[in-house]
Amino acid sequence: MTNSILLVAGGLVLLALGGELLVRGAVGMAARIGISPLLAGLTIVGFGTSMPELATSVQAALEGAPGIAVGNVVGSNIANMLLILGVAGLVAPIAVNPASFKRDALAMGGATLLATGAVMLGVIGLVPGLVLAAALAGYIWWAYKSESAAHDDEARRHEAEAEDRPVPPDTGPVVLGGMILAGLAAAIFGARLLVDGAVVLAAAAGVSQSVIGLTVVAIGTSLPELIACVVAVFRKHGDVALGNVVGSNIYNLCGILGVTATIHPIAVPAEIARIDIWVLAGVTMLLIVQLRSGWKLSRLEAALLLVLYAAYTTFLAVR
Repeated sequence: MTNSILLVAGGLVLLALGGELLVRGAVGMAARIGISPLLAGLTIVGFGTSMPELATSVQAALEGAPGIAVGNVVGSNIANMLLILGVAGLVAPIAVNPASFKRDALAMGGATLLATGAVMLGVIGLVPGLVLAAALAGYIWWAYKSESAAHDDEARRHEAEAEDRPVPPDTGPVVLGGMILAGLAAAIFGARLLVDGAVVLAAAAGVSQSVIGLTVVAIGTSLPELIACVVAVFRKHGDVALGNVVGSNIYNLCGILGVTATIHPIAVPAEIARIDIWVLAGVTMLLIVQLRSGWKLSRLEAALLLVLYAAYTTFLAVR
C-alpha cells in the first residue's frame, strides 16, 4: 500500500514537472521559429497542459485499465469546471468575453455531446476516435481563423498564457528542444507510475478503477490547469483562467479521448456510461448558463460549483 501511494505521488510530481517543461520549451521554440503567440496558445499551450491527461489515458488503455482511461478524462473535465473554476471564482469574479463565449461555449457543448455519444457506444474504437480528433482540429482551425480576423481578447489571453511560462529570450533551440523531450519523457514515465499505483490502490481499497480515475487520477492530471488558473486570477487575468478551463475541456474530450481511442480501443465501464458522463453533461450546461448570466462567474456561483463538487466526490466515495 505504501509503495502504491509513493508511485501515485511520484507520478503526479513527474506529470506536473513534465507538463511545465513541455509548455515552456514549446512556447520558447515557437517564438524562436516565428510562430504567432495566438497559434502557439491554441496548439502548443493547450496541448501541453493536457499532456498529463493524454499520457495517463493512453497508458491506462494499453494496460487494460479502461476505468482509469475514461474516468481520467471525464473526471478531469468535471474537476476543471467545478473545482478549479470554483476556486478561481472565489478568489475574484471572472468576467466573460461575449464574442469568445459564443464560439468556445458552443465548441465545449459540442465536444461534450460528441464524447457522450462515443461513451454510449460502449466501446470507443478507431472511427469514433478519429471523429473526436477531427473535431478538435476543426475547432483549432475555427478559433484561429476567427481570432486572426477579429483580433479580440482571445489573442491577448493566449499571449498571457505564454507569458505565464517564460523562458529567457536568448535560450537556444538545443536547450528548448531538450526541455521539450525532457517534458515528454517525464509526462510519459509519470503517467506509468500514476496508473500502476492507482490500479493497486483501487484493488486494495475495494473501489473500482473508475472511481480512482474520476478522483485521484483526474485531480492529479488537472494540476497544470489548477496552477495556471490560480496564477491567472492573482495576476488579474480572469479571462485566462476561464479560457484555460474551456480549452482544456475541449482538448480532453476530443483530443485525449480521440487520440487514445485511435491508439487502442477503450471499453467504457458501465458505471461511467450510466452516471458520470451525464454528470459531466449536466455540469457543462450549468456552467454555460452561469457564464451567460451577466457575462461573469460571480463568487456565489463559484461557491455553488465547489458545493456541487464536494457532493459529487462524496457520492463517488459511497457508491
